[in-house]
Amino acid sequence: MHGPPLVGWSLVALCAAAGVYCLLRARPGAAGERRAAVAGGDAVMALGMAAMAVPAAVLDTPPWGHALFAALFGAMGLHALTAARATPGPHHLHHAVGAFAMVYMALAMATAPAAHAGHAGAGHPPAGTPLLTGLLLVYFAVYVVRTVADVVPVPAGAPVVRGGAARPEPPAGAGVATACRLSMAIGMLVMLLTM
Repeated sequence: MHGPPLVGWSLVALCAAAGVYCLLRARPGAAGERRAAVAGGDAVMALGMAAMAVPAAVLDTPPWGHALFAALFGAMGLHALTAARATPGPHHLHHAVGAFAMVYMALAMATAPAAHAGHAGAGHPPAGTPLLTGLLLVYFAVYVVRTVADVVPVPAGAPVVRGGAARPEPPAGAGVATACRLSMAIGMLVMLLTM
């Protein structure tokens, strides 16, 4: 990842922690098969984000590494789209958008070294397409704001209404899973901003 090393290492820590938590939730048995599969997809996404966030000064990814990331996340995005058709829901579509955003960043970073050759230390032009980067930034910013609005506690006794219906209480453990998805969305925002 290009950008300040402190930002890169912070993203590595954040995404790795989310990935490890999701791996623990992905164990079959206690959580149910469907929830374990969703947590497994989240774990792969978070750990892949952690690997991509390692600062370029520490680990300069070879060109085939970017292609490997693009192939991995492309397969994840296609799997999420297939799952969304089988069991409609916002999580699968969000997962697909996240996976394809990672494909976009991997491909943009693969072309960045060639575009920046001979300009060490100078201001670099952004990698990727500004319009697509902007659309992805808007998507993840809206996701973060909506998720935070859902997580913020409401005073006791106050009715919680969203879309004309009362918001149900989340199941036990859902709060940490939501926090992990929120941290991955924030990480995605940061990665897009540092391109």
